[in-house]
Amino acid sequence: MTLLDGKALSQKIELGVHAGVKELKSKTGSVPGLAVILVGQDPASAAYVNMKKKACDRVGFYSVTHEMPEDISQDAIENTIKMMNNNPNIDGILIQLPLPKQIDTTKILELVDPSKDVDGFHPYNVGRLATGLDGFVPCTPLGVMKLLEEYNIDPKGKNCCVVGASNIVGKPMAALLLNANATVEICHIFTDDLKKHTLNADIILVGVGVINLIKEDMVKDGAIIIDIGINRADNGKLVGDVDYENVSTKCSYITPVPGGVGPMTIAMLLSNTLKAAQINYKEKN
Repeated sequence: MTLLDGKALSQKIELGVHAGVKELKSKTGSVPGLAVILVGQDPASAAYVNMKKKACDRVGFYSVTHEMPEDISQDAIENTIKMMNNNPNIDGILIQLPLPKQIDTTKILELVDPSKDVDGFHPYNVGRLATGLDGFVPCTPLGVMKLLEEYNIDPKGKNCCVVGASNIVGKPMAALLLNANATVEICHIFTDDLKKHTLNADIILVGVGVINLIKEDMVKDGAIIIDIGINRADNGKLVGDVDYENVSTKCSYITPVPGGVGPMTIAMLLSNTLKAAQINYKEKN
């Protein structure tokens, strides 16, 4: 069994992004800019935004976080996004999800300029991904593909079972695998007999937020396991959606939690923001 080390790869990608920032600065005198909207006081969201801020500092980005109260109005967020869309110093805009119930999340995501949509959530970029065209791809599934590539795991022709059908992870993950010529099944909360599907899979990719959802008897020998879930167990320990202790004895490759997919998500955010800045520079010149 080989661990798919997302922490090591993310550090390697960061070095590449840092070099790209230096090159861009030498050409333009400016650096990539990332703006984040954080609404409310959710500790997990705040911690995640803080990690993104530190990563931006490490690679030399300009970054700003717009912290807004839980009871913020739709208009106030929309006005902030419009301001960022028009700000030439901002190359990437990130809306930290989830947003409060009074906010129309779809409308907010659609308001972000697609050329600054470094999270890949705008319908324009979703459509480009679905049709195999270049655009911005959601960071977590993109990070999974980079991790597979780093370990020379080619999804082409493999049976892949994606467990979870969210717009943020499951659907774009399936699209990326399909674009890589894999045979893809998507399972979700209404899937009858999940085990029947996972047992047939060469690669299982799971991200639903259920501790120990994927157990040893659901995995065939030699399967590749990508655990995208992140949960806090009763003892305070961070764990994924896979029964790591027992499943790891059967599989050929597995991502640890933490240290697998998580660091890759932030690395891809940096990579996407650099890409946006480079495109922005080319379009101006």
